[in-house]
Amino acid sequence: MTGLPGPDDRPVELVGSVLARWRKRRKLTGQELGDLVGMSQAKISRLENGKVLAEPGDVRAIAEALNLPDEERERVVERAEHADDRLTEWTPAGRDLADRQKEYGRMEATAKELRIMQPAVVPGLLQTSEYARALLADLKDEVDDLRSADSAVSEAVNARMQRNQILHEQGREFHFLITEQVLRNQVCQPAEMISQISRMREVAAQPNVRLRIVADDAVLPIAPYHGFVVADDRWVSVDLFSASLRSAGRQAVRTYRRIFDALEQVALTDVSDLLDRYHARYVAMLMPKSVVR
Repeated sequence: MTGLPGPDDRPVELVGSVLARWRKRRKLTGQELGDLVGMSQAKISRLENGKVLAEPGDVRAIAEALNLPDEERERVVERAEHADDRLTEWTPAGRDLADRQKEYGRMEATAKELRIMQPAVVPGLLQTSEYARALLADLKDEVDDLRSADSAVSEAVNARMQRNQILHEQGREFHFLITEQVLRNQVCQPAEMISQISRMREVAAQPNVRLRIVADDAVLPIAPYHGFVVADDRWVSVDLFSASLRSAGRQAVRTYRRIFDALEQVALTDVSDLLDRYHARYVAMLMPKSVVR
């Protein structure tokens, strides 16, 4: 092995840099190019410097005005189409548990419409404090904090409950999609699971909330490998154990939106019976077992 980089290891030239290089080759100023395509000089500058995400339509118009060769034009337009498709870490491991919850809250606050899919646990915005405590307690060993672990978890639970206030804000819509496995996974005591199911039923009754459940016997169009959130068709975040990955790339967002829609198509729209069944299951766990004579 030589250790030399191959063709795929070379850095990819940014869309703005490509356009700037061709503008200079054509001996045009930013103002002159802007006049040709009906854009301001300031917008041309922002596009070239990468300060704004280049829309494929704008890139095509500029590429045509600069008379780029056909192959080069299609390459730069495609690059704009897939800009920012990579998933990058935005809530890294090692951060304070409460800080992570606050960061989630800040991201959620920017969206008017959230589509949230969870295959294993109740989505954060639907959780009761005790359910959240049970989940967050499992992560306390990851936090390098001089405070007691219990204190760190309590702060994180409080921050998660603060996130839930967004459910009551006007002008927002929430689409929750879970699998039946979520109800079966007993992450806390039976009494707390009963409270959690009641909480889900209560929130689902709100006019701005839709809860769907993919039943065990549903024929899946695609396996729900992990939880994710799609916000306003603008960005998607994917859940990991200790962090979340986020992308604002058009292709990534479209892919996860299609996955959400496909799974929602096979989900139950009336979830009352299923919630009743698991409510009864956890109630039965609280009943004293009969003595066999």
